[in-house]
Amino acid sequence: MDVKKLVLLIGALLVAAVTAVMAKNMFTGASAPQAQATPMVKAGPEVLVAARTLPVGTLIDAEALRYQTWPEGTVQPSYYTKGEAGGDPKALIGTVVRNEISAGQPLTEGALIKPGERGFLAAALGPGMRAITVPVSVTSGVAGFIFPGDRVDVMLTQTVNGGGDGPPLKVSETIFRNVRVLATDQRTSGTNEEGKPEVRNAATVTFEVTPKMAEKISVAQTLGPLSMVLRSIADNAQELERAIASGDVKVPAGGDPKAEKQMLLQIAGKPIDTTSTFTVGGEVSRYQRSTVPGKPVDASAAASSAQPVPGVRVARGNTVIFVPLGAN
Repeated sequence: MDVKKLVLLIGALLVAAVTAVMAKNMFTGASAPQAQATPMVKAGPEVLVAARTLPVGTLIDAEALRYQTWPEGTVQPSYYTKGEAGGDPKALIGTVVRNEISAGQPLTEGALIKPGERGFLAAALGPGMRAITVPVSVTSGVAGFIFPGDRVDVMLTQTVNGGGDGPPLKVSETIFRNVRVLATDQRTSGTNEEGKPEVRNAATVTFEVTPKMAEKISVAQTLGPLSMVLRSIADNAQELERAIASGDVKVPAGGDPKAEKQMLLQIAGKPIDTTSTFTVGGEVSRYQRSTVPGKPVDASAAASSAQPVPGVRVARGNTVIFVPLGAN
């Protein structure tokens, strides 16, 4: 074998051996990364959170709140904690949201206004709305089964005498729809001190209305008694279809889910004082009137106001007779 080739082969083997040793030392000396366990967050107590987004002015009901386990160490003193004083959701029913609460956000004492506190009704009212109180009876108040937060229709029943003889016209008219009840008497909760449902006949009911509707209610009370009709929650879909057909609500373009949800909230919380319906006594009983009694006709007045009949006067001596034209 050529000496030169042998030297080159030995040199290559030495270089390879040195490289292998250096690579081994490098990997052996490097410290392998240590796996660190993520510290587990210890579960803390259960706190009251919003079951859904609660806008400003929302009246708290049983479906608005729920308990949720909160991490220990992050529970604030202002949270409503289960088992502690004030942490019972039944005690918060009827309170009003002062500041908007997002879904899943814990409730704090400063975010709610309790009945009797200053500014309670002002916080319950929506922007541009007014509160007006009307008297009701056992029958017109649905026997005490209407509570704050419910939606009702308002009916006016009156007697229209007209100017003629005979019985007057009996008529009932739905003047407002989808009106929110703010309070019944001074009660804002449908539960008693033991937390059980309480049914109590109310003497007055406070509505949330627009300024124009407040004026109409003031006049309506002088015309006849007002009655309330409790609405179903499912009626909002029908009202939405009616509002879209009439052009009161514009359907957002593009099918944006957020825009559609905002539209639903808008129509669900809007009282309606247009397209009123009515029923007269004749539709209920055949012995009642369907129209207002008219004034009787005065025969003498009708004769005096009648148009003169064309004709001629014929004089025969001292006798003058009137002969109408066309008479024999």
